[in-house]
Amino acid sequence: MLREIFSNDIFTILLLIGLSCVVLSKFLFAVRFSDFIGLLTNSKYLNIYTRDQKFIDGFESLLFINLVLGISITSFLCYKCLHPEALFEWVLISKIIFGIAAIFIVKVMIERLLSSIFEIDEIIERYIFQKSSYKNFGGLLLIPINALLLYSIHPTTESILYLLVPVLIINLLGFIRILRSNQNLIISHFFYFILYLCALEIAPYILLYKYISNN
Repeated sequence: MLREIFSNDIFTILLLIGLSCVVLSKFLFAVRFSDFIGLLTNSKYLNIYTRDQKFIDGFESLLFINLVLGISITSFLCYKCLHPEALFEWVLISKIIFGIAAIFIVKVMIERLLSSIFEIDEIIERYIFQKSSYKNFGGLLLIPINALLLYSIHPTTESILYLLVPVLIINLLGFIRILRSNQNLIISHFFYFILYLCALEIAPYILLYKYISNN
């Protein structure tokens, strides 16, 4: 079994760090966190806080740390299922964390650079905020999901996929809502929208998987 091959201590630490970030965000930004929890049922959070964005936001930064750690744990478990012969190494999990964080940060920087070049800062900033909000919400669900995979359910490709369904649904719902709120812009620039999806939403994750596999 997976848990017989390597110690869960490092993952316990990562889970606790992620959970601590969520608790701290609730403590420091109580009202905003309460609005954030209602993200799936109403647009109050997006309507209010889209206007108050900062380049570095404390609330989003805390949830981003939890998201990166949660995805890193899940990614390692998936990688272990696909490559049972792989041994647990601190270097590997560090590469996964660094790779995922780098992809998110670089993507945002590129999007902001393009928004400045084409003078569509307001549109892109709103899009980035909406997208990151749904991702961060999915990050909350990764805490109990990863806890189940590490301490209760034996991780298999099937069990991981089943447990990730709610996270995938949340991100799909967010993507649909973003499309609806920007449908006129997308229709008028459909070719560039498809190019964006391929270049910045799909390709980076393929490159990350190849990077981890090769190293």
